[in-house]
Amino acid sequence: MMEYKLMDVASVIRSKNSGPYELTFDIIFKDFDMYNKAKEAQIMNKKVFAPLYNIPESDIISLVYFDPAKAIKITIVRPIPSGSLGETDVYGAQQHAPLMKFQFKL
Repeated sequence: MMEYKLMDVASVIRSKNSGPYELTFDIIFKDFDMYNKAKEAQIMNKKVFAPLYNIPESDIISLVYFDPAKAIKITIVRPIPSGSLGETDVYGAQQHAPLMKFQFKL
């Protein structure tokens, strides 16, 4: 069993708005081989993702493995609506940092 850093096996790790009340995270793998291994092992699931963002699993709207793009797409309830008082990232583009530190074993 080897340990991998998501940053090393993904070509894209990003976050973005999915409307004013949702954030979406995309993880796009560099190659299909690693994507398929990650999918088979279910390295990312609600139980793993929720603690990364300190949210309840019920705030994860969807978490899907999208084969044609060799990607994992996660959509969550936005903790503070976009543009609201106290919200610091209107476009949701700075929320992917916890994923960049994520490590997993295969």
